[in-house]
Amino acid sequence: MLDIWNQLLGGFATAATPVNLLWAFVGCAVGTAIGVLPGLGPAVTVAMLLPITAQVEPTASMIFFAGIYYGAMYGGSTTSILLNTPGETGTMVTALEGFKMAKNGRAGAALATSAIGSFVAGTIATVLVTLFAPIVAELAVKLGPPEYFMLMLLAFTTVSAVLGKSTLRGLTALFLGIAMGIVGLDQISGAPRYTFGIPEFFDGVEVVLVAVGLFAVGETLYTALYEGRFKGEMNAMNKVHMTRTEWRRSWPAWLRGTALGFPFGTIPAGGSEIPTFLSYGVERKLSKHPEEFGTTGAIEGVAGPEAANNAAVTATLVPLLTLGIPTSVTAAILLSALQNYGINAGPQLFQTSSALVWALIASLYIGNVMLLVLNLPLVGLWVKLLKIPRPPLYAGILIFATVGVYGMRQSAFDLFLMYGVGLLGVLMRRFDFPAAPVIVGLILGPLAEAQLRNALSIGEGRWTIFVERPASLALLVIVLAVLVLPRLAAWHARRRAGG
Repeated sequence: MLDIWNQLLGGFATAATPVNLLWAFVGCAVGTAIGVLPGLGPAVTVAMLLPITAQVEPTASMIFFAGIYYGAMYGGSTTSILLNTPGETGTMVTALEGFKMAKNGRAGAALATSAIGSFVAGTIATVLVTLFAPIVAELAVKLGPPEYFMLMLLAFTTVSAVLGKSTLRGLTALFLGIAMGIVGLDQISGAPRYTFGIPEFFDGVEVVLVAVGLFAVGETLYTALYEGRFKGEMNAMNKVHMTRTEWRRSWPAWLRGTALGFPFGTIPAGGSEIPTFLSYGVERKLSKHPEEFGTTGAIEGVAGPEAANNAAVTATLVPLLTLGIPTSVTAAILLSALQNYGINAGPQLFQTSSALVWALIASLYIGNVMLLVLNLPLVGLWVKLLKIPRPPLYAGILIFATVGVYGMRQSAFDLFLMYGVGLLGVLMRRFDFPAAPVIVGLILGPLAEAQLRNALSIGEGRWTIFVERPASLALLVIVLAVLVLPRLAAWHARRRAGG
């Protein structure tokens, strides 16, 4: 415990340098702005800004990206409450009660419970990351290739099964990502695979390029083609504060939301959507004012989901840093940012790059305070961002994406590939295919292949190696449960409905 405390103090010493504080502040401000603008999530922004990893030192850029990540969660609630337009998928549930509260002249209370709830949940979750991440890293060192392969298989199945409308579409997107991941030179034999004689493919398909293409370019083109023809009606702002009764009703919801959100962030289960919906359901059941839900707007229905959302976002850092496994799209892009620096996330990270890890964890504490200061007094300023016309905003994103990707290798081929991936992103959005599994497959695919080969060489070619080891067998059972149980539940529900 004393060792963790000393390392955290060292992290604060690094994170509190003027340069890193500036990066944290800029990240939080950009993240909040991105959260406020509907349709632009943290994944799009981090993907678009990934090329800066070529110029900025690792600790500063990770602090910057982390600031964008959880800043977007704070900002997303502003548009959910005032416009009924979630800036982020995790804030969809906030719109249910927050917008109703705003319609009834209680926008200030909804915004206050959302910002303070985010701060409370983010701080508690950061304390849990500080305490549990080193322990998980120590346990993870004991895992071998069979267990790692099964962990990645679990990440594949959960991300594909949970995200999107159907498991089939999720798995199709995942296999598309894995197919892109195996392009390039074979890791062991060095033979080129699926390069079609194109020299640019010998190094493999660049994760940054695919992320920018799918999210930034795909999102922009999709909006230009299919959206942007509607005018949102905005609720009036009022003073951001809560009455004593609202405080009394909010704080238990914040704690329950945090308790629900944190475990979901640490397991590969597809981001913060599930805990926010669960939290909303729990608050609705436990509320002493059930008549307010869906009518005038219940403050618990904003407080709980917002806390769950922020706790889940912070918790994604546990599997990302300790196992090298991303449990959300933005975490997958953060993983590729680390890879750009030649840093391998995983159990060894706490030994090999402990200064970076602890500075990043310390920056979460600092960032949470910054976000509270940025969000409560300045909410009126963020709302003004909604007045920016869409065409110049999206044109700016396209220019930024193009310059960023071209700057990586000064290759015109990369630009053609990025816009090709962007068109693929448009088709995927149009036909409801989730984009997240593509990035997860692209990053984890080659790693899973390496672990599979290592596992088979340990087992001297026997596939039974995966069921001979208890931890590996347990993970295999969980993978099968993730795939089979939802089908059984749906089949049972159909039978009961038919009966």
